[in-house]
Amino acid sequence: MKRIAWMLVLASLELSAFAQTDNVTTTSSTLRELEKVNSSSNYIPVSQYWKEHDIFQHLDVSVIVGTAGIGIDLATPVTEWAQLRLGYEFMPRFTKRMSFEMTINGQPARSYDEDGNRQETRFDKLKEFMYSFTGYDIEDHVDMIGKPTLNNFKFLVDVFPFKNNKHWHFTAGFYWGSSKFAEAVNSTEAMVSLVSAGIYNKMYTSAKNGDPLITFDPNQFPSLSGVGIEMPEEVRKKFLDYGDMGFSVGYFSHDITDADGNVLISKTMVDTKGKTVRRPYIVEPDEDGMVRATASSNSFKPYLGFGYGGNLLKKRNDWKISFDCGAMFWGGTPNLVIYHGLKLPDGTYRDVSLTEDVVNIGGQVGSYVKVFKALKVYPVLSLRVTKRIF
Repeated sequence: MKRIAWMLVLASLELSAFAQTDNVTTTSSTLRELEKVNSSSNYIPVSQYWKEHDIFQHLDVSVIVGTAGIGIDLATPVTEWAQLRLGYEFMPRFTKRMSFEMTINGQPARSYDEDGNRQETRFDKLKEFMYSFTGYDIEDHVDMIGKPTLNNFKFLVDVFPFKNNKHWHFTAGFYWGSSKFAEAVNSTEAMVSLVSAGIYNKMYTSAKNGDPLITFDPNQFPSLSGVGIEMPEEVRKKFLDYGDMGFSVGYFSHDITDADGNVLISKTMVDTKGKTVRRPYIVEPDEDGMVRATASSNSFKPYLGFGYGGNLLKKRNDWKISFDCGAMFWGGTPNLVIYHGLKLPDGTYRDVSLTEDVVNIGGQVGSYVKVFKALKVYPVLSLRVTKRIF
């Protein structure tokens, strides 16, 4: 009986040992299978993937010079075949002087004979006439000082389509900045002429309307309410003979109407010979005695272009140079506006668009308007020098 009991004990110990050995074997086998599964998986950590595919692993700084101005941008690769660029460009503030000829009743202030000698004009007579009123000489021209104000932020993506050639790239993105890209204002030297022209036109309007030369403000002079200094008939005839003063830019392209479609100023007029002719657009100084103009386009400007680049130095891969060519789509023909450049019959002023309201613009301004009308998009040519930071 004891022998049988010992045999049962030994048997149970052997079964227990066998079970433990088998469990260890199963666990080891399971781990090996999991290792095989993991080793055959395609999962790659994000940081490792970016490093292997050169994504966000470098930062380039560039200096740009071109038709959009001068600027700087930062670039980093976002795929093996594309890079992202962020930057800012602005146009240096240089100035350009533009001259407008004064006119009297639509006639130019200067006239020359066949031999090129200066002839006396209606303006020359009026100049002496106005000197007796103001004590100032009126110049026969008005100078405007123009300057660019172009400045934009940009967001661009360069795509390198050729796997084994990273020199060529195509670019898409946008520029965003102020809608106004140029402005002009009369020169300080022209202030005397513009103020004198404003005084003259006020007196001319009084002469045309049959009003007194001076009407006293009852708020300032209560005892003189309704009293004025009448304009002598000889002086009134002088004003009516001379006509209004300003500087001619071109001719009206259409009738000037109010919000209800009523014609305020017709695009045609009857000249002294009774012939119907186009009405010239005569710019008059505003209530401040100033003439201001701006050029504007869309603030958001999509961009498309291409470029070619390479190493700037033979043995240095961290210095690059590239040339880019493209276009900013700035919304078609820019709007060139003279602020308060037209005096309406009721005495108020209206803005005038040189690209929409006026035609046959001569001189330097006419050349600029022709160029802007032809530029439905803004051409961008630039040279970019790049240094890799890391």
